[in-house]
Amino acid sequence: MSRKSELEKAIRESENEIDLLEQKRLRSMSSFIEALVNHDTPSEEDIEYFKTFSGLIELERENLRRLTEELEKLTNR
Repeated sequence: MSRKSELEKAIRESENEIDLLEQKRLRSMSSFIEALVNHDTPSEEDIEYFKTFSGLIELERENLRRLTEELEKLTNR
């Protein structure tokens, strides 16, 4: 498999991972919204889930940027 094909596959996988993590983060955000609507405080567990998923999303976005830049360099040769 060529490096270009490997990068394209890795980019698709990274995009899918970001989508999955964002869906999980949305679930934790719904707990925040519910707490706000009910004039309550969100649980520490919900806060930690949100922070964890947000951090993982940011890491994966950085990975996606790196992969995309590498692919662009190969394509522009």
